[in-house]
Amino acid sequence: MATRKIGIQGLRSAAAAGLGMAAGALVAMAAQKQAMDTLHERLGELERHARTQQQRSNLARQQRQHWELLSKAIDDPELAEVLDIFERPVTPERRRQYLFANALYTNLLCYYRIGNMGRDEFFKHVRGIFQNPIVREYWYATQQQRASLTGTEEAELGRLVDDLLLQLDEADTDEWWVVGEPPTDP
Repeated sequence: MATRKIGIQGLRSAAAAGLGMAAGALVAMAAQKQAMDTLHERLGELERHARTQQQRSNLARQQRQHWELLSKAIDDPELAEVLDIFERPVTPERRRQYLFANALYTNLLCYYRIGNMGRDEFFKHVRGIFQNPIVREYWYATQQQRASLTGTEEAELGRLVDDLLLQLDEADTDEWWVVGEPPTDP
């Protein structure tokens, strides 16, 4: 009988040890799963960040190419004729000015898109550059081109500028820097 008790106690001890090992393995597996989930989440964040950086880099590269093309057109009246898409005929001098106004606006647009400025800062810069009558003239002369951009971020920002210009025209003050409420970033 004593042998039987020792055998049963031995089995109980072995079963307890086995259960302890199984419980330890389950705890270790749970910890490992949590670590793997955390690593997977971090990897996803890094991939999203890399995509964002690539998009910003592409936008900056595109902006540089845009400036190079505009520069050529500004410097060469024959090339500038290719970009004469304005609502009414303009002199070569005015065309050069319009192309430069386009470069100014596009630069602000690019800064906004790559995250170098928020929507409110974009608004404040636009409010400043549109104090120039030639820049306003350019804006109105290119209204039809912007009309084709429906449903885009650029169209939304264009409407923001249109609304601002309307407010500036209707303003009862010479203090243009206080006209319009800067939008909040989405």
